[in-house]
Amino acid sequence: MRSALEIFDLTTGRSRLVLESERLIEAPNWAPDGGSLLVNGAGRLYRIPLDRPDLVPVESGFAIACNNDHGFSPDGRWIAISDESEAGSSCIYLVPAEGGTPRRATERHPSWWHGWSPDGGTLAYCAERGGAFDIHTIPVGGGAERRLTDGRGHSDGPDYTPDGRWIWYNSSRSGAMQLWRMRPDGSEAAQMTDDARVNWFPHPSPDGRSVLYLAYPAGTEGHPRDRTVELRLIGADGGDSRALLTLWGGQGTINVPCWSPDGRCFAYMRYARP
Repeated sequence: MRSALEIFDLTTGRSRLVLESERLIEAPNWAPDGGSLLVNGAGRLYRIPLDRPDLVPVESGFAIACNNDHGFSPDGRWIAISDESEAGSSCIYLVPAEGGTPRRATERHPSWWHGWSPDGGTLAYCAERGGAFDIHTIPVGGGAERRLTDGRGHSDGPDYTPDGRWIWYNSSRSGAMQLWRMRPDGSEAAQMTDDARVNWFPHPSPDGRSVLYLAYPAGTEGHPRDRTVELRLIGADGGDSRALLTLWGGQGTINVPCWSPDGRCFAYMRYARP
C-alpha cells in the first residue's frame, strides 16, 4: 500500500480508513455537501464518494498535469485546480464541479491555489514572482492579482477563516517556517506559532475556533514527503497547540482545506514507509 486516505474524528480522537491505493494520491478536499472527497493522483483529479469509496475520475479537459493544490468553491459549483499542462508551470484554473473544460484564472505563473474566500469571490494562492514566493489574491471573475506579502522569506499555504476576516498562511520571514495570519488586504500580519517545529499549511476550522496544520521536525527544509510528521491543532487566537496524530506523510497529507463541512472531522493522507 502506497497511500491511505483516512478521516480523523475530533469527538472520538480516532481515525478511520476510507480508501487504500497502490498509487500515490494526495491532498483530500471535502465537498461542501459532505458526501465525497476530492484527491489528485498522477496528474488527474478523482472524486471519492464516501458511501462507496472508489477513485472516480473528474474530467478536466486538457489539464492532465494537476498537482496537489485544488479545492471546491464555497457553493460547491466549481473546483479550483493548479495545473502545468498549458504553460509548463503551475497555473490556476476553474473547472465545473461535475467536470468539464478548465477556465484559466491566473495569467501569470507559477501559481498554486490554496484558498477560496467565504463569499466565493476571491482566490488566494502562493506564487513565485522574480524568485520570491509570496501570497497573492485574484478576483474569481478576472482582474489583476494582488500581492499580500512582501518577499521576506517564503510565504505559502493561504487559507481564509470562515468569517473572511483573516488569512492564515505559513512563512519563513522570521527564520524557520511558522504560522502567520493577516487581514485579506495583507495588513496586520502577525506570527501565530514560535516553536522548534517547521509548520506548514494551516486550515481554519468551519466554526472558526481552531486551526489544523502540518508540523515537521526541526531543521526540515521545504515540505517534503516521506517524513514523520504531526497534525496539530491551535486556537484561532494562537497560544499552545496540541498534537492530534503522528504519521508518515508530509507533502500531500493536508496541502489544501480538508475539514468536513460540519467541522467534526478532517481528511488526510497517510503513506506507507518505503
